[in-house]
Amino acid sequence: MSLPRVLFVCVENSNRSQMAEAFARRHGAAIVEAHSSGSRPSGRVNPRAIEFMQEVGYDLTTHTSKSLDDIPPGRYAAAITMGCGDSCPMVAADIREDWQIPDPKELPADEFRQIRDLIESKVKALLTRVAAG
Repeated sequence: MSLPRVLFVCVENSNRSQMAEAFARRHGAAIVEAHSSGSRPSGRVNPRAIEFMQEVGYDLTTHTSKSLDDIPPGRYAAAITMGCGDSCPMVAADIREDWQIPDPKELPADEFRQIRDLIESKVKALLTRVAAG
């Protein structure tokens, strides 16, 4: 049986959605299949996101910036947008939320880390909900 899928979406798929996908893979590998995408993908993962995820032991260099067209089709257990006004009308999902998380791209290092940690906390809570069915 396949695992429930979760999707994290932001504009560029270079920061927030990438970190969310990473945390879902780290904390939910046995319970979900994690994906991320962007409405207008930048084509690269932000080097600062790579740097700050390395601090917590995750290698984002293996990730790529993807569009919504690049994700597997079908229903998702959760589709989460990251506070950038994105909607994913073509993604069927049981849980649909906008987390209203600020883009850390230009933030000082400490504030970037706070966003990273907030994303991790929210992903853990989402995984608990998805696992509960």
